[in-house]
Amino acid sequence: MKKQGNATGVIMSVNATTNGNELTVNIEGRFDFSAHQEFRDSYEKADSSINRYVIDMKNASYLDSSALGMLLLLRDHAGGDNADVHITNCNQDVRKILTISNFEQLFKID
Repeated sequence: MKKQGNATGVIMSVNATTNGNELTVNIEGRFDFSAHQEFRDSYEKADSSINRYVIDMKNASYLDSSALGMLLLLRDHAGGDNADVHITNCNQDVRKILTISNFEQLFKID
């Protein structure tokens, strides 16, 4: 797990694990542009047999518009309209941002 401080000094990390053909990406802290490369690497470097993606937001405290863009890039990578991408364990603030952005129409949000 890689941890780094972002521009506000808040620690964030992205940790990916695979289980068969499922990739789970755990987000910790503020999900913003400082996580861009690490988030992208987590799915682009994964095995080509991956066909289900789970973004676990249990430890995410915040996400901004760049994080929304990163989620859209993941969706495109995973197959666009045919993608199987789940966003799970959102706190109330993160869920509100996803709802306002109409991400419930693009992702499965648990």
